Amino acid sequence: MVKAFVENRFGLLALVVVALIAMYGVAFVTRPGPVVPVPEGPRKVAVESVTAVCPGTKGEHVNVYLPGTLSGETMRDGKPYVTNGPGGLEAGYLTRAAEGGARGLAGVRCTEPAAETWLVGPGPASADVRLHLTNADKAPALADVQVYAAEGPVSGDKGIGLEIAPGEHREIDLKDLAPSADVMTVSVTTVFGRVAVAARTTLETGGVDWLPAAAPPATRVVVPGIPGGGGRRELLVAAPGESDAVVRLKAVSEDAEYAMKGRETLDIPAGSVVSLDVTTGVGASSAALVLTSPVPIVAGVVITGTGQRSDVAYTAGTPSLELGSAVARNATGSRLVLTALGGPGKVRVQVVPAKGAAEQPFDVDVPAGRTRNVGIKAKGEFALVVTPVSGEVYGGRVVEERLKTGLLITAQPLAAARMWTMLPPLADDPRVVLP
Repeated sequence: MVKAFVENRFGLLALVVVALIAMYGVAFVTRPGPVVPVPEGPRKVAVESVTAVCPGTKGEHVNVYLPGTLSGETMRDGKPYVTNGPGGLEAGYLTRAAEGGARGLAGVRCTEPAAETWLVGPGPASADVRLHLTNADKAPALADVQVYAAEGPVSGDKGIGLEIAPGEHREIDLKDLAPSADVMTVSVTTVFGRVAVAARTTLETGGVDWLPAAAPPATRVVVPGIPGGGGRRELLVAAPGESDAVVRLKAVSEDAEYAMKGRETLDIPAGSVVSLDVTTGVGASSAALVLTSPVPIVAGVVITGTGQRSDVAYTAGTPSLELGSAVARNATGSRLVLTALGGPGKVRVQVVPAKGAAEQPFDVDVPAGRTRNVGIKAKGEFALVVTPVSGEVYGGRVVEERLKTGLLITAQPLAAARMWTMLPPLADDPRVVLP
């Protein structure tokens, strides 16, 4: 009977089908689970070349740092100083005036051309604010400048479509764009070409300094390097998008990590800038401020000195020291203000003098949720190099000089070193070839 079934061509076909179904069933049951693709994150890659642009100040000495060495050059005219070099290059200078309308210490980190730059500080209604735009390339550039104030965006179309010829430097008095702004956040967007940005402020009440570049809008912003001591500390926060922001604030001082009483949250209307006095919130302690928001924000702090004639300094939101940092120009009276978040941190600090060999580096431990001052004993001109060892650490460099007429002060948040950069993942996108 079986033989007859097999010899029947339809029976043979049925057996084949049954066998295939059985094999498929076994394969289905024993198949490996689907492989879930791991999302590709940013890659840490070495920077091969750097262009740094310093706003021109005739007669001032620019320090140029390359890993292990520090050199300098005097600016012979008021034109921007442009230097090119390999990865790790930093440049900057300090100006000092004990008298006159420009009295104060002012420090500037020479900037790279960037697609977008954010600045936070006093507005043209309370200070003389000069924006410097430099095209160091041989091709034309086009930039848009937008000023945000307490009442919202205030510059309109006045700063849109600014043409900058090859090699051209433009100095813009922000009174021409936003005369009524008491406090401001400025965004400079490069439409095409390469533009380096800097801004210098001179307060009507006294004090001069350059605004450091702030971290771009983000839902978590850390503003480090707020020095302890007397004087006013004013937090400026902008919500440059189209949504209102409810920002949660936390201070990290030398002794504690806490929400400031009465200043736990800050409401910011869309497109505007809000000012908050945090002087009593941080007390006389060196500190960092941590801001979290459901929508992206930009933040900075105005630091006012003490004495009969007050000076001013600025710090702003900045990334952690994950990629390291270097400050090319320092002087006697310099110190680091370091903050560790989420756990204890450790960094390695090295002094590179203008003359002689680099000093032996030393390690600095920063307790979790605390801010620590690190005095630098070096004298004269020197560079400071900060290398991450462990933990999430943020920082700033402060220079102070005490005069009978009042404290001279300047500050600079520790920006990411130009040794490394985080390259975002790349993906095919047909939009890049579409009109």
